[in-house]
Amino acid sequence: MNIQVIFFAALRQIVGLRETSLHLKEGATVQDLKDTIASATPALEGMMERVAVAVNHEYAQPDTVLREGDEVALLPPVAGGNNLVERRIQVKDEPLDLSEVSDLVQDESGGAIVTFTGIVRRQSQGRAVERLDYESYGPMATKEMAMIAKEIETKWDGAIVAIHHRVGSLPVGELAVVIAVCTPHRQEAFDACSYAIERLKERVPIWKHEFFTDGSQWVGWGP
Repeated sequence: MNIQVIFFAALRQIVGLRETSLHLKEGATVQDLKDTIASATPALEGMMERVAVAVNHEYAQPDTVLREGDEVALLPPVAGGNNLVERRIQVKDEPLDLSEVSDLVQDESGGAIVTFTGIVRRQSQGRAVERLDYESYGPMATKEMAMIAKEIETKWDGAIVAIHHRVGSLPVGELAVVIAVCTPHRQEAFDACSYAIERLKERVPIWKHEFFTDGSQWVGWGP
């Protein structure tokens, strides 16, 4: 059977491919696919255990059985529509607007809006930053961000969430991510906003490539 495999961020750089078609035996699992790729690419030795896998935009386990035509995304460690709900969750290749994101959660039932803005800083790990490049697995990134928003709106009664994340090349001072949470009370808004950024960093397939004056590094993949 033929499986479509997509590589992202540092993996794409190591393999030298954005995507490829891989032929596997019937009944092959996600682990079989990872082992096949590792065997064909010596540079990945010892790395594949840190690679997450998504099958058809859903995170998959090593024993997940693959089927003809599946789209499999290999995800290294991580670091919109027209209606209002869709506009609240977006991965964008254009500058972010804090006021726009905040306005998306404005509601008469809300007593507080808390926002988080991530900005490209000049120094990282004691090195001078020139720019950051963000790469995402678009369909899955927005799906995971929407799931995080849903978790928050279930956990904190009355919460409304908006998350916008940039992709592409960002200079120092540019906004990388903006999160806004509206709740009836202020402490809930602070807690929910903090929850949102932590879950986003853990789960959403968006990768950060830091470019310094003396080299570069994929965040989450380096030492």
